[in-house]
Amino acid sequence: MSGALDGVLVISVEQAVAAPYCAARLADAGARVIKIERPEGDFARGYDHHVHGQSAYFVFLNRGKESVCLDFKQPGDLALLQRMIAKADVLIQNLAPGAASRAGFGAADMRARHPRLITVDISGYGDFGPYRERRAYDLLVQAESGLASITGSPHAPGRVGISATDIGTGMYAHAAILEALLARARTGQGRHIDVSLFSSMAEWMAIPLMSWEYDSYDWPRLGLTHPFIAPYGIYPTGDEVPILISIQNDKEWLRLCTGVLDRPDMVKDPRFATNAARNAVRDETNAIVSEVFRRHTWDTITARLDAAQIAYARVSALRDLATHPQVRRTTIATDQGMVSLPSLAATVDGAVQPLAKVPALGEHTAKVRAEFAA
Repeated sequence: MSGALDGVLVISVEQAVAAPYCAARLADAGARVIKIERPEGDFARGYDHHVHGQSAYFVFLNRGKESVCLDFKQPGDLALLQRMIAKADVLIQNLAPGAASRAGFGAADMRARHPRLITVDISGYGDFGPYRERRAYDLLVQAESGLASITGSPHAPGRVGISATDIGTGMYAHAAILEALLARARTGQGRHIDVSLFSSMAEWMAIPLMSWEYDSYDWPRLGLTHPFIAPYGIYPTGDEVPILISIQNDKEWLRLCTGVLDRPDMVKDPRFATNAARNAVRDETNAIVSEVFRRHTWDTITARLDAAQIAYARVSALRDLATHPQVRRTTIATDQGMVSLPSLAATVDGAVQPLAKVPALGEHTAKVRAEFAA
């Protein structure tokens, strides 16, 4: 299956997570992505050794790319990079603030030389404001943006368990690049894109922030529940399976009361009839639901929930996800063997998209040097 981005050349001077994720999605769509690594390699190669002795991070983030090792301090390597950029459609970099410009391939200079080029700078705090020179990592931005303040339990803030800040930023950069390619097809002109981890998370924090600024509502940390909705939370069954339910509206509440709780009286009880009322007596509402769930096994309570058309989820552990019947899988080739992982979220015409090989460090250096020789 040909990719939508066949013929697009991407040069990505990248490390860690955000830029590599963005570039991987471009590679998935058929772009040729040349990953520029320092001679010792992207440090994400050493984050862990969980996948055939390789980093799970690196395997996930770098499929379908060509790996080229360059040392920008060497004039010959810098000249080679600049020749590659001259032929590129997209230049991505997520080095330390100002490092690309100091090395000789900053976005302003490259755009001035190559007006069709799309340049993408991914950073911690962007190209404006008092924090623009500050280094940043995923968890630090989770804290700085306020995300950690609304994540966790009432006792302490918590980290979102995956690299949500990095991946979210990479997704924003990917979308902006696709928009830029479409615009260039009409105008013939590239554009500069700046995406920061902090701005990405600040956008995600819009709802809690507006709640605070317009109503002084300080979004609480409630674990696996919700500050505005009840019942919404974990209710263990009699055989100790944790079930999470979320009643989004009063019609669902009616179905829960009549079809699951055997409490039709609660539908018209003013203490429970509306979500606002239930939320005001959240503890009492939860206690009633919990008592009923404790009287049933997983099989019996989920049969009731299904019959009543109530949304629910098992609070799965990783071992549950590994064998989950809804997980659709694909494979990636690496030098250490094939790797199975969840497929890309979107299918095209019902087909699961194949993923290309993960490159060894410097695997394509000689080939690319020859191709882009002076």
